[in-house]
Amino acid sequence: MSKEGSLAWPALRTTLVGSYPVPTWLRAAPSQEGLHDAIATVLALQRRLGIDLPTDGELSRFDINHPETNGMIEYFVRPLGGVRSAITRSDLARMQTVPHLKFRRQPAGVVVGEVSEGSLDLVSVYQTTRRLADGQVKFTVTSPYMLARTLLDEHYGDLRSLAFALADVLAAQIREIDADVIQVDEASVPGQPQDSGLAAEVINRLLDAVPRVPAVHLCFGNYSGQRVHAGRMREMAQFLGALHAHHIVLETTRHEPEDLRVLGQAANVRFGIGVIDVKDTQVETPDQVAARIERAADCLGGAERIEYVHPDCGLYVMPRSIADNKIAALVQGRDQYLGY
Repeated sequence: MSKEGSLAWPALRTTLVGSYPVPTWLRAAPSQEGLHDAIATVLALQRRLGIDLPTDGELSRFDINHPETNGMIEYFVRPLGGVRSAITRSDLARMQTVPHLKFRRQPAGVVVGEVSEGSLDLVSVYQTTRRLADGQVKFTVTSPYMLARTLLDEHYGDLRSLAFALADVLAAQIREIDADVIQVDEASVPGQPQDSGLAAEVINRLLDAVPRVPAVHLCFGNYSGQRVHAGRMREMAQFLGALHAHHIVLETTRHEPEDLRVLGQAANVRFGIGVIDVKDTQVETPDQVAARIERAADCLGGAERIEYVHPDCGLYVMPRSIADNKIAALVQGRDQYLGY
């Protein structure tokens, strides 16, 4: 399982899943100085609102050409050696023959040789965040299985080989990142449950490289604020049980209690639970948040199975004012549940 070290883990800590809305001033005039200031602002905001384990808002990934995904894919694959980012007409024609790429308008890149880290530098990105963070911090990275499914492969010849090649590149950098929690984000498996065994193997390559606490975020989709996969959480129980993670970060506000009860039967798995709906702009009350925590604790077999409470997914699709109010409600609802 995980490498928890000497860290103390108080019950029901608050965190974000990862992303935060990109400030309008950074969108309008992106610069390194502006990015530095934005990360500092987002970290300070989370601390002020009472978030125990903040993130950098994933602001370093912001790509004005792909604002709907917050750089979840292109940010990781386009700097890699062995990957061509320019997409030709013949690439698009070839893409139509690859079943797992038909969900995309075009591939994120074309694999033309052995994958290497190229100019991808997650370590420097993390070090900037660590210098700005006043206390503990979470760092997030996209699953190599998910990344592999977005690439047109003209080199390895099969999804498994490509996914493990990507995993090795990412794991080499993760070993140098001493964030309090490193979270691997996986949003493809819920739509491809037949690949859950492969995905778990590939993701574990990253989790085993995490110096401190490894986590996995299982996502059913948050593309422009919409759910992508129609699968059930219960279908993921075996996959989650195979992960070498300290805890699994789940969305729970829109899933049936029966699904959570099935997950609660999975051995040696602890959870982060989503108690803020990111697909609804209505701000929750502390009462609603506390009730959602209570429901999840009952379904999962007790509050001791829950490590974190957080939004269902990233907040980047929301206006900042709504995101901030939802963060405040998260903390207030957690405090109410604990009787503070």
